[in-house]
Amino acid sequence: MASCPEFEVTVHTSPGPTCGTFSCLWINLIGSQGETPPISVDDHLLPGSVRASAPLGPLVLVRLRLEARTGFPNLDWHCSRVEVRRLGDGHAEEGGRDGDTPETDPDAQVFLCDRWLRPAGGAVELRSEDLCLLKDETEETLKQQRLKQLQHQQKLIRWRLFVDGAPHCADLKSLSELGSNLSYTHRSPAVNVHYLKGFADRAEAWTSFSELETLFSLSGRQNDTARFVRAHWTEDWYFGYQSLNGCNPLLLRRICLLPPNLYVTSDMLRPFLSADSSLEQELQRGNIYLLDYEVLDGVPANTINGKQTYQSAPLCLLHLNQQGQLLPIAIQLQQTPSPENPVFLPSDPGCDWLLAKIWVHSADFQCHQLVSHYLRTHMLGELCCVATLRQLPEPHPLHQCCLIGCFCGQLLMPHIRTTLQINFQARATLLTAGGVFDKATASGLEAIPVLLSRASQRIHYRSLCVPEDLMDRGVDKLPQSYYAQDALRVWGALHRFVVRWVDLYYAADDKVQQDSELQHWITDINTHGFGQHSGFPPSLNTRAEVSKFVTMIIFSCSALHAAVNFSQLDFALWMPNCPASMMRPPPKVKGSVTEDDILSYLPDVNSTCRVLTALTLLSQPAVNFAPLCHYKEAVFRDGARRRLVEEVQAELKAISDDITERNSQRELPYPYLCPGNIENSVAI
Repeated sequence: MASCPEFEVTVHTSPGPTCGTFSCLWINLIGSQGETPPISVDDHLLPGSVRASAPLGPLVLVRLRLEARTGFPNLDWHCSRVEVRRLGDGHAEEGGRDGDTPETDPDAQVFLCDRWLRPAGGAVELRSEDLCLLKDETEETLKQQRLKQLQHQQKLIRWRLFVDGAPHCADLKSLSELGSNLSYTHRSPAVNVHYLKGFADRAEAWTSFSELETLFSLSGRQNDTARFVRAHWTEDWYFGYQSLNGCNPLLLRRICLLPPNLYVTSDMLRPFLSADSSLEQELQRGNIYLLDYEVLDGVPANTINGKQTYQSAPLCLLHLNQQGQLLPIAIQLQQTPSPENPVFLPSDPGCDWLLAKIWVHSADFQCHQLVSHYLRTHMLGELCCVATLRQLPEPHPLHQCCLIGCFCGQLLMPHIRTTLQINFQARATLLTAGGVFDKATASGLEAIPVLLSRASQRIHYRSLCVPEDLMDRGVDKLPQSYYAQDALRVWGALHRFVVRWVDLYYAADDKVQQDSELQHWITDINTHGFGQHSGFPPSLNTRAEVSKFVTMIIFSCSALHAAVNFSQLDFALWMPNCPASMMRPPPKVKGSVTEDDILSYLPDVNSTCRVLTALTLLSQPAVNFAPLCHYKEAVFRDGARRRLVEEVQAELKAISDDITERNSQRELPYPYLCPGNIENSVAI
């Protein structure tokens, strides 16, 4: 009888003062023909090695299990990797398991771990095989391990309805259910909210604009963009500029026909067009744009400080003039034309026209916060994260082990892994009773489900794909649309990266069609996502479709989130530019509004400061953030994948340099899509 092979097993604890444990480690070596009995490592994971003998066949898996020691603290353990060397194949390098020596034994078979283990978490099985599709697995043991892993994940990660008609979320009762590997620490920089504190009891209107100026001069004095906003917020050119490059650049749309419910005529608008042109000609030339907040029509308005607030659903017409400026030329504050719903014009009394623009800004605040920001980045990211965890096993090229600290990952998870925690925290704090939406915004607890459901039904896949979205909205070639210019460049770099990654694993389109795990993944996204009329692909049949879909997810959870999140404080610090609520109903007649009247429309003192405090905290990038396409995951440091990462990083660096150079020459820079400022995922 042939003798059983003998192995030397070396276990590496990740570097770091909190990665070790007192618990006992049990190891099984699993081969294609059998497995060893559990082998106890009883030296508290200090440097050293253990030996095991068994008839295994080719070694395919290593199973690890922690067992708590009586009388010792039950500490989680972060394992870096396990190295297994068949004795007689070479000489093991001296070295321990403390992670201090990153080099691996060239004769050893390496089983990457890079995750936290805990006694209550059960056994973890590690594989040394590279990323691959299910049909390319050569060992039946590994095929079964993929299936077992998904079954385990589907028990841990479940779907839950948050809002009827909107994408589903993860079913979590507490953050502890995420465990160490799906939670993370957001290290926020110190922020100064000193001048926003102490207003909790002032449930009254601002007494004057000078009082607002005093608050702004102290809380916003170091914010150059906010000071520019304060200086120009009443000017029409800046109103149009902000619709292109503000914190919500996703709504402006070119039109060739007027909406039937916007009550304007050619004669009414002639004074605001070129002398030799008409409304019909400008529509035909593609110079007329629209902001339409129809999704807010009839949405219930909140009660704040015991007082009713008010919502409107404006239609705002804008004209691109010969100087390249986008100017508002007509504002109707409600969707249904009537004598009590006048159309406001630039020729109206100054306070009338300014108040109409403020109403548009307030409507934009509601759509920005709940639709452009929360729905299109946070909820989309969580939808794709849950589907990925449930349908794509760790060896799949589009998955990633979603581990914190060190990583052994694939393509998607570095960009979506944080959404489970941040969204749970948002639902538990911001979007709940006593949160900032309840206490300080017009879209309160009654409005949130209505608005999210409506907006979800209006989301279309094309609108989530940057080239199609910008082209469909007619803003892709506007010279002052810096969001569009930068978004196209970042999307292009990401798309080229994803295409090359996908081509590594799918040699032809038929490989995509035969990938049952991938098809289950897109089915799960559609089942729990935006509905059958969203235009999301029902299946993925080509490499091009996979590449586009994955690029959409990565862009939405990194670049788009940067554009709509980290910009919001800049445009809201001067509150009249971005009021979170309106305290009086929309005016029904013209000519009766004074400056004091405008103040009475604006949010109360305490609700203003609540919103600004929240935006201050939410607009700070983490001090430990990972820039776009900078990965700690081990898989990105290997061979062809490393070269792809180096290529996309170089391309993003060139984009950053160009944007930095452009911004240095502008009084009002647009920095939000500079790749160096973009975080890999939605982490705040």
